[in-house]
Amino acid sequence: MASIQELDGRQRMINMMYIIFIAMQALNMSKEVLTAFGDVNFSLTTNIEQNTKQNELLMAGLAAKAEEQPEKYKPLQEKAIEIDKIGSDLVSFIDGVKSDLMTDVPRDEDGDPLYESMDSNDEINQKFFANDQLTDDAKELQQKIEDFREQSAALAEESGNSKLAEDIRAKFDTSPTKTKDAGTLDYMNYNFEGFPLIAGITKLTNIQANAKQVQSDLLSSMVSGQMESDVSMTNYTAIVVPDKTAFFSGEDFTGKVVLGRFDSTLNFHDVTINGNKVEDIESGQVNLKFPAGNVGDQKIEGELHFKEGDSIVPIPVKSSYTVIPKPNAAVISADKMNVVYRGVENPMTISIPGVSDAQASAPGLTKKSGSSYVMKPGSGREVKINVTGKLANGESVSDSQTFRIKDIPSPVGTVRGQEGSGGPIKMQKNGLKISTVGAVIPDFDFDLNLNISGFKLQVPGKPVVVVQGQKLNAQAQQAVDAAKRGSTVMIFDIQASIAGNSAYKLKQVTPILVELTN
Repeated sequence: MASIQELDGRQRMINMMYIIFIAMQALNMSKEVLTAFGDVNFSLTTNIEQNTKQNELLMAGLAAKAEEQPEKYKPLQEKAIEIDKIGSDLVSFIDGVKSDLMTDVPRDEDGDPLYESMDSNDEINQKFFANDQLTDDAKELQQKIEDFREQSAALAEESGNSKLAEDIRAKFDTSPTKTKDAGTLDYMNYNFEGFPLIAGITKLTNIQANAKQVQSDLLSSMVSGQMESDVSMTNYTAIVVPDKTAFFSGEDFTGKVVLGRFDSTLNFHDVTINGNKVEDIESGQVNLKFPAGNVGDQKIEGELHFKEGDSIVPIPVKSSYTVIPKPNAAVISADKMNVVYRGVENPMTISIPGVSDAQASAPGLTKKSGSSYVMKPGSGREVKINVTGKLANGESVSDSQTFRIKDIPSPVGTVRGQEGSGGPIKMQKNGLKISTVGAVIPDFDFDLNLNISGFKLQVPGKPVVVVQGQKLNAQAQQAVDAAKRGSTVMIFDIQASIAGNSAYKLKQVTPILVELTN
């Protein structure tokens, strides 16, 4: 693409040709000079064709980009269409003017004009001037040039290229020109009046070449402006990328700070994350929402697909995160109450936050599933539970806690379901004779069923009666019948055991006192 300096050099060459023409107007002009102007005209025409192809390529590229990323490139394409139109309007109009001027020009066998015959100024004068006035064709040509100048300069300023706008106004300046001999001449008179046809044609072709060059400069400036905007540091944001998504107290934070470019106009062709297509895409962002998964390390893998020309370009997505147990309750512990009971299955939940499969060990500890364990302590007064696990980075972590071992509290004897610990139970003789003797452990954390295998009964003044089972036998009933009204019957030495665990020896069951009411 020709630079502005190259165009200025070409313009100087053309101006030099005009000076030669002016100097030789009174002389018999040589065919070589006419041919030289023809060669300049041909060179300018070639430049027009090259710029036209270049502009077409730029327009086609923008059209493809606008289809791939409409939010980013559609406004740019619309402005490019506007630039193409105003340039094409001027070039097409001048083509029509040149065609009219060259209607009677002789041509060779290939159809090319014979420049040697284009030495007359009649065609130019008749086309643009009549009775010392500009013709309608001349006025329209000048207006077309001025319209192109103002619209192109405005687009250049709009895209932030004030230097290009200044060059456009200079190249297409139509203001009057001061001369030494003829005074001040209007644009059309200064540039065309009295010039041979070949000079006028070359001048018109130069205007076309300049218009096509302006089109190229505007399109290139606009595209490069978009590229500069795309890579501008204002479009970048600092992103902190931790080496992992969960850290423990006392551990060093490790990670990186990188620059990421955010473009709200960016469109994805399609997005797949963890095997599923994601539809929630807006403002250049992919919004993710899916179940976090089980406790432990989880992966995010997939691809972002962009349309680039006829190809689909994949960009891999790879990340990870850690799921930790949801804190659904406050952690409140009584420092003196880390207790497990001998003789029962103590349920326990054991885990390490951020570790999916922690392992615990202790005498009497059995794993059920996941973080659920059961502790059945043996002898001794304490048991220590050790817990180990591995973090995502392979680092081992461990902890331990000591629990006190306590015996099951002493059971309280019952008769007919009533506890005897609160004083004598008042009851009629017949009611006592048919009652069932039992035992309970009041306010105990475990719901234990206790079996009664026997007890002893004593009526005041009578021998102790030994009973097998839970109910009074005949001898015990006779003793009750013989008791006086208001007597206190004592049921003691109650033999109790835990249902399903008869091997565990419970503490002595408290006795029951029954006051007879008849």
